[in-house]
Amino acid sequence: MRIVTGNRFEEFADERAVLFPEYRKNRDELIDFADSLRGDETVVTSSLEVVDLLSERFRRGEDNVLIYSDTGKALTLKEVYELRKYLDFDVRGGFSGEEAGTSVLFVEGKTDAKFFKAVFKKLFEFRESRKAPRALRFVERVFERDNFDLLRRESDGVFLAVIPSEGNSGVIRNLGNFLRAMEVFNFSVERIGVAIDVDEDRESAVASITGKLSNFRHEKTAFGYLVGGTEVVPLIIGLPFEDETIEWKKPTVEDLMLHLIEREGLLERIKPGIKALNESLGRKLKPKEVMYLALSAYGHWGNLEGFYELFVMRSRFRNLKSILREAGLMEGLQRLAWAEGRGRR
Repeated sequence: MRIVTGNRFEEFADERAVLFPEYRKNRDELIDFADSLRGDETVVTSSLEVVDLLSERFRRGEDNVLIYSDTGKALTLKEVYELRKYLDFDVRGGFSGEEAGTSVLFVEGKTDAKFFKAVFKKLFEFRESRKAPRALRFVERVFERDNFDLLRRESDGVFLAVIPSEGNSGVIRNLGNFLRAMEVFNFSVERIGVAIDVDEDRESAVASITGKLSNFRHEKTAFGYLVGGTEVVPLIIGLPFEDETIEWKKPTVEDLMLHLIEREGLLERIKPGIKALNESLGRKLKPKEVMYLALSAYGHWGNLEGFYELFVMRSRFRNLKSILREAGLMEGLQRLAWAEGRGRR
């Protein structure tokens, strides 16, 4: 199966090509069309619904590809399927053009996204943005959702997208697919942040990133890795939290929050409640359970993601910076925040 998108599709439309007239077709007609194909056709289309149907059906096999006719380069339909599913990526192309300092940060989940969003707002003068730069128009609709965040700093016009990715494996998957998409669709961002938990050890976490980068020509930099003109900046999350009432197993963003609520004095306030629950449950509390206690004591009646963002924003600068430095994250965050040649270095 070959799917062709872009403006120069005539070059790829051979005698077996299907020039699909998607205009005024309802979904049932699109499904009937997709079901009628054998898998050896070339389909020329500008319908994302058709692309979704075909990439889901034919995503197995390296020969099943989407060709972006403007560049003549191709993605496998498995890559297309994942770009559509996890990033709502517009695989019709047309993203190159407008220059703007832009970074993308892939994080594990929604709470991670709200934590890092607040960090960039608190420490680096970013504010939420409703307008995406041209280099991020392919996922513009994503930023209308509550758990995806697009930020912009007014002083220099730098953009930062914070995107949750469904765990460590999701972060690594999105990194690889995003780099492939930049190759095919001829667009770029200045930096890609990759925030993952240490899990077993730091070396294994770094190896998961370098393993994905082995599919691309890359070189080591002082802050990460350079792939073409884009720097990949690892942010390895690991700052153990020791407390006799809290069960700690592996580093996560919750640990950073535990350190922060401790230094802000909130942990001491909820210690009696933690000890009472220890005795009642017959075990120590998990970090996320402590977070829910802290949320209640703080008087925040929203969800956990909202509490993370609010608490980070209201914390003291020195406490937040100190924790991020101890966690080894501060330099990488600064690298993502200040685009090349714009503002501080």
